[in-house]
Amino acid sequence: MLSDKTPRLAQMPPLPANDYEALANFRYLLRKFLRFSKDFLTTTADINPEQYEALLAIKAFHSHEGLTISHLSERLQVKHHSAVNLVDRLAGKKLITRETGSIDRRRKHLKLTAKGARLIERLAAAHRKEIRLRSAEMIKAFERLRG
Repeated sequence: MLSDKTPRLAQMPPLPANDYEALANFRYLLRKFLRFSKDFLTTTADINPEQYEALLAIKAFHSHEGLTISHLSERLQVKHHSAVNLVDRLAGKKLITRETGSIDRRRKHLKLTAKGARLIERLAAAHRKEIRLRSAEMIKAFERLRG
């Protein structure tokens, strides 16, 4: 679904020929990183990329009470029920907890367990290392598209 801020195809000017190569290369570099991530997460942590992204969001964007499922849904750009499914799986692995909100008891706040905190620390460090290895290529692709 297109948002109000998404340009309509009819409004888009034609691209210069070299922008196709830049776009293709940018997507290729993203796919290489995402392939690394998926393989690394599966072999080292037995979690999938969506679960990693959820752990990362909970670590990065929590308040003192924790990130809500609604906020997690927004951060991951998934439907609410998909976020609930991710939360169920992560709670089942004892990586996060759900706590009832002190102000609004209908809201569930998500927090990392000690096990979850240790895991996200290791996983994020490896992802940062991989991004640093690939950053020069990615920056070059970005700069070509900024043109």
